Amino acid sequence: MPIDLAHELQFRTARSGGAGGQHVNKVETKVVAFWHIASSRQLNEDQKGIVMRKLANLINKNDELMLSSQIHRTQLANKEEVIKQINKKVRAALITKKPRITSAPTISSIEKRIEQKKKSAQIKASRKKIRREDI
Repeated sequence: MPIDLAHELQFRTARSGGAGGQHVNKVETKVVAFWHIASSRQLNEDQKGIVMRKLANLINKNDELMLSSQIHRTQLANKEEVIKQINKKVRAALITKKPRITSAPTISSIEKRIEQKKKSAQIKASRKKIRREDI
């Protein structure tokens, strides 16, 4: 099921920062999108919990996921960008990783380890001082 949260988002605009001369000082092209996770109709309760846990750094104290965009020169382009980014982040958060199944060591790796241990033991044994009782 593709997730499209565009109709559940609320938008606010602001003046963008950065270069642009006089134009940037009078036009509100920056778009900030808010998505209230708890009231979403697209996700079930388990999915909402996963999103809140995985995207906690983007969620404000009102349980709203908040993203902004000011990379484009028009408000509409920034609005489309922020919709795309929120959808992308929510989809990525809902992807579950396959659990890793540990594999048994191969016979050759076990043999290599034992050979290495024997070699190490021989080297350490050769460092000992020779005593008269051993002769």
